[in-house]
Amino acid sequence: MAFMAGYHAALEDVEPNALEPVLRRIELEWRGFAFEGAAMALALLDWLTPWRRDRVAAFLRGPGEAHAYMVHVGVGWVWARVPVNVLRAMGRLDPLLRWLALDGYGFHEAFFKWPKYLRGAPVPKQLTGYGARAFDQGFGRCLWFVDGGDVELIPRTIASFASHRQADLWSGIGLSSTYAGGAGEAALRKLRTSAGRHQPQLAQGSAFAAKARLRAGNPTVGTNLATQVLCGRSAEEAARLTDEALENLPLVGSEPAYEIWRQRIQQRFQQPQFAQF
Repeated sequence: MAFMAGYHAALEDVEPNALEPVLRRIELEWRGFAFEGAAMALALLDWLTPWRRDRVAAFLRGPGEAHAYMVHVGVGWVWARVPVNVLRAMGRLDPLLRWLALDGYGFHEAFFKWPKYLRGAPVPKQLTGYGARAFDQGFGRCLWFVDGGDVELIPRTIASFASHRQADLWSGIGLSSTYAGGAGEAALRKLRTSAGRHQPQLAQGSAFAAKARLRAGNPTVGTNLATQVLCGRSAEEAARLTDEALENLPLVGSEPAYEIWRQRIQQRFQQPQFAQF
């Protein structure tokens, strides 16, 4: 498994120059997951040695920069496992992408504890405000795997959650179905139809996945297929849309810049030409 390969590689040698060639041996399609696993290991070591908490930062300045989305997600796996002051820990991450660590937290909880949450367990108490929404985005991302990519089951699972959580869950589904791939055109079209009024969120997640893969230089045929169906455009066009939405983004305000970024992208998918696709 690429994730575990990256995790163990980082435990064996944390220096970016030594770690990079090991991670680059992983098949291109799965390499992003290896970087995610490496980030989890580095974040764990940062937590275990408070006198040296620069490993993740050094990784992001080096080989992890192209995989910044996956690196931040990997950090969140650790936050779900150890007692950590989330607000303080977020302050050490990228001001825009740090919410992806809480996305990773949500993915972890769905991966290991999904029956508990499907029975109605709330978001962890320490995740308040927008943190709870970022958690749901990651939880939704994991539902793609929990439900085995079953596009008949996924809508029923999401419908079992409170209505105010469903938009973020659909966003996570869009990201996973595009980044992980594996679904055919018919299944993706069914997924889009099932999302109903949450199609813009589904498409936004898909566009994020396209950007993550293109930034890392590891797009696949499945990436393009998914964005063609879920976004109505190629992977390159979907990724470019996420870049355009960053223009003049306010980094300080009452609402996280990350959410404003997401909303801008979702608004593009609420336009009439998208609805007619």
